[in-house]
Amino acid sequence: MLDFLDLYTTDPAWNLAAEQYVFDELPRDRAYAMLWQNENAVIIGRHQNTRAEINEAYVQAHGVQVVRRLSGGGAVYHDLGNLNYTFITDAGDSRELDFARFCGAVVRTLARFGITAEMNGRNDITIGGAKFSGNAQYVKEGRVMHHGTILFEADAEKVEQVLRVDPSKIAGKGVRSVRSRITTVKGHLTQPVTLPEFRAALKEQILRENPGREITLCPEAEEVIFRLAARYRDPDWNWGQSPAGSLQRRRRFPGCGLIEAHIETEHDRIRAIRFTGDFFSFTEPDALVSRLAGCRLLRGDLEEALKEIRVSEYFHGLEREDLIRLLAGEEEDMP
Repeated sequence: MLDFLDLYTTDPAWNLAAEQYVFDELPRDRAYAMLWQNENAVIIGRHQNTRAEINEAYVQAHGVQVVRRLSGGGAVYHDLGNLNYTFITDAGDSRELDFARFCGAVVRTLARFGITAEMNGRNDITIGGAKFSGNAQYVKEGRVMHHGTILFEADAEKVEQVLRVDPSKIAGKGVRSVRSRITTVKGHLTQPVTLPEFRAALKEQILRENPGREITLCPEAEEVIFRLAARYRDPDWNWGQSPAGSLQRRRRFPGCGLIEAHIETEHDRIRAIRFTGDFFSFTEPDALVSRLAGCRLLRGDLEEALKEIRVSEYFHGLEREDLIRLLAGEEEDMP
């Protein structure tokens, strides 16, 4: 028996919390399927180093939310041109992750629109060899949560911008995403189909293949989900779970010169930092290390750490705001 949930919030923290609620709290004597969308977010795999996966300057400038999910795998970008799906059921006796078991409904829905899609590699669904769907799984206590994203009419250029990281700027431990050539479902349609129409078709296909019923969440469940969502809004979860790593911030400032910040991080907090460049200073920048050690690379934390510091003593011609923007990754790096 399958219970189907159509989620219409586009808040990524709430949607991931809803997945967790269904997985942890609802009766285990049935399976569950969900369709949902997120607005302008990058979803990071459980074991990934967040800063090694995203273009921080672009994410900051375009208000892209960064949220870590429970499952492993690589980073994916979500916007309202994406459709996401989730299956939750018994994992069975196998210790292998079976992606094909859950992706079939997507493949068969596309076939109804004249599109031939296939499983390709470990966890992708492709059209003509180009990826339009990435999938991930989370297994716990004999249950599996499988979720995937479908690039229906997403902005492929924005996907590339959000997930573009210059490998010379950062090195760290953690699972790196595998970049693949991507495509969209809409680009292969031979007839006009809107995303809501495709969503309805996929819902129909899921319920055709898995007889069941559509359910809604009661107010009590929504209250629990609201509380769970705090985890997915917490910078320590989304950024601080990252393994130890190193990164470099680099920018030339008029009236000051080139500043390079070589930063060692652990759990996304500054473990060590060293400044190089062609700037002038009255006081050696190494004196800032004690101020910044243990600080998260987030604007609020950096503002607090530097609030009583006259930055121009360490970097002649530089304002405090300039240094904060550099360390927080809010400025575009130099080419």
